[in-house]
Formats: sequence, structure tokens, C-alpha cells
Amino acid sequence: MKIATWNVNSLAVRLPQVLDWLAANPVDALCLQELKLSDDKFPLAALQEAGYHSAVFGQKTYNGVALLSRNPARNIVKNIVGFTDEQSRVIAATLDLPAGELRLVNGYFVNGQAPGSEKFAYKMKWLEGLRNWLQGELLAHPKLVLLGDFNITADDRDSYDPEGLRETIHHTTEERQHFQALLALGLTDAFRLFEQPEKSYSWWDYREFAFRRNRGLRIDHILVSEALKAQVASCVIDKAPRKNERPSDHVPVIVELAAL
Repeated sequence: MKIATWNVNSLAVRLPQVLDWLAANPVDALCLQELKLSDDKFPLAALQEAGYHSAVFGQKTYNGVALLSRNPARNIVKNIVGFTDEQSRVIAATLDLPAGELRLVNGYFVNGQAPGSEKFAYKMKWLEGLRNWLQGELLAHPKLVLLGDFNITADDRDSYDPEGLRETIHHTTEERQHFQALLALGLTDAFRLFEQPEKSYSWWDYREFAFRRNRGLRIDHILVSEALKAQVASCVIDKAPRKNERPSDHVPVIVELAAL
């Protein structure tokens, strides 16, 4: 089974790219972030024609997440239970598979703007709320995947300039501590289960030829629960969509799970 995450930075703009990518990469589930459209504008018909059911939590202009899957999703939860939030940032759902149920939690994590700002404080509270909620989710759903745009570099390998950007947004000690706290729940960074090329990133700024110069960050992650860890067959970053005309600034990350 293949599961992917992709911050598309406006589905209205990049629906043709998503459909082309799914045709070339027929994953079993695709989690999208930054839809930037409301539920009534979501292209359900086009994605259904492509073979995917959709669970959607949209928001006009900003944010928005969706979960596309070959199998219908059930037990859908929108946003973090127990954490009041006006932003559409999280959608969770259960897929019924031959080997049992699989819980997917798709998140568009708070950016945070800058350390010391109100948005950074919101990010810290949001991450704490996410962790508290996930504890219960993992107890109820041992086979769980947390994936999405985390807006956090897990360590220095995930940044093109770890020294120059140290303690700036996406690189702060506080953010990385929260990332480690998620791992401490019993989750594993699927990408780091394998030898990976140096300077492997999932996001590049649109400015200053950042993609061409590979000045990027790895901030899109797939974390798997302990019950799934042994079944992770591969985890890769697909840089090809960043070469499209009018691309998203993020690219897909794909995990393959055996025996599901």
C-alpha cells in the first residue's frame, strides 16, 4: 500500500497537476494540505472519476486539508479534539483494509511566522494539543500514520543552511522538541528508516532560484506507529512536480507499507 502527502498550495490552481500525478502514481491514499478553498468548491467529481473517495475539511482562501483514498473513509474527525481552533488544519479517518483498519491523520501544521510572535505561541499550543489528542488516537488505533506539512525541520540534515538558519522558524529548539515529543508517543519518521541522499528536501522557496540551487527544507513528514514500523518498505520524496509550470512549493512524499 502506498500513501502520500502533498501540500498543493491551492487545489484550485493545481488540480490538473494532482490528477496527472495520481495517474502516473496511483497511490492508495493521498493527503493534501493548503487546499485554499471551501468544501463546496472541492472537486469531488473530478477526483471520483480518477478513482478516489474524498474526505474534506476546507477553508476559503487559507488552510484546508483533504484525504483521498481508494477505499471509502469512515470515522472522520476534523481538527484536534479538545483544542479549539478556527483554522482547518487536521482531518483524520479510518480505512478498512484486508489486513485490518488503518488510521490516517493528515495535518497542515501551523507555520509560526517567527519565534516570539503570537503565531509562534499559537504553534506551540497547537502542537501540544495535537500530541495530547494523538495519545488517545494511538491507543484506539494501533496502526496509525501521521503525515502532512509539519513546518518543522526534524534536525540539521533537513535544512540547506542549518547554521545560518539556526533558531529561526522551522529550526527552533522548541519546534524540534515538539517533533521529538511526537516520536516519543511511539511514532517513527519513515523517511529516516532508510539511507537517503544527502540534501533531501520537500520544500523550496519560489524566490532566488531556490529549487535550482537546492536551497530547501524537509518539512513534509510521514510518521508511522510502532505497529506499522516493520511494514515500511520505502519512503521517498518525488521532486518531479516541482519542475511543473506554476508548481507548488512543496512536493509529494510517499511511504510504501507491505502486507496491508
